[in-house]
Amino acid sequence: MRIDIVTLFPEICRAPLSESIMKRAQENRIVELHIHNLRDWTTDKHHVVDDAPFGGGQGMVMKPEPIFAAVEDLKSQIANCKSQILLMSPAGRRFDQQMARQLSQEPHLIIISGHYEGVDHRLIEHLIDLEISIGDYVLTNGGIGAVVLVDSIVRLLPGTLGHEQSAADDSFSNGLLEAPQYTRPADFRGWKVPEVLLSGNHAEIAKWRKEQAIKRTRENRPDLLNKECHPERSEAKSKDPAKLA
Repeated sequence: MRIDIVTLFPEICRAPLSESIMKRAQENRIVELHIHNLRDWTTDKHHVVDDAPFGGGQGMVMKPEPIFAAVEDLKSQIANCKSQILLMSPAGRRFDQQMARQLSQEPHLIIISGHYEGVDHRLIEHLIDLEISIGDYVLTNGGIGAVVLVDSIVRLLPGTLGHEQSAADDSFSNGLLEAPQYTRPADFRGWKVPEVLLSGNHAEIAKWRKEQAIKRTRENRPDLLNKECHPERSEAKSKDPAKLA
């Protein structure tokens, strides 16, 4: 899999994606990650990437020319491969584990990091396949959201994690939060690990974990249980990320 991130602040993305599991995934060639400065595709001497919005208003809007040029250039580097063009935007579809799994099946992702007051809407109309938001809040820079997106996707690629079951057992993977986890010591300050986890009875442990996952989800994220009980209320599912918008 290849991922290209186009941003005005490459170091915001480069630092966290050069550590730990993400670093090993690149060293093991599980993912090919490239982080680019959008200004490299400008043509004026001042490398301008934004301008005032037509109709007035506060802030600046990212111009279409450099972003179109960047995407067209990056797509041309990948022969016989369909690229998915993603835009990090608070106005996008909210990112979740289902979307991460679908995007992890794509051979090439180009992630555009939004900034300022957003991008010229002609990009969304004619270039972007999917707008993505990582939550109902606004960040100072879309590069932060791009890092979250990449981390969530890459950890699902075969070989990234030490144990393949790790991703399958994650919170949200089966519609529930993960059950509580414990480790040594079995008795810490008088707080003991549940006896069932020490029993060696795998069937009972699995049953306990499912019960605890439901309990934890009910307490912290009851909306997930509503989706589980009423799947028709969930967002439409598709194997094509471009149709998720």
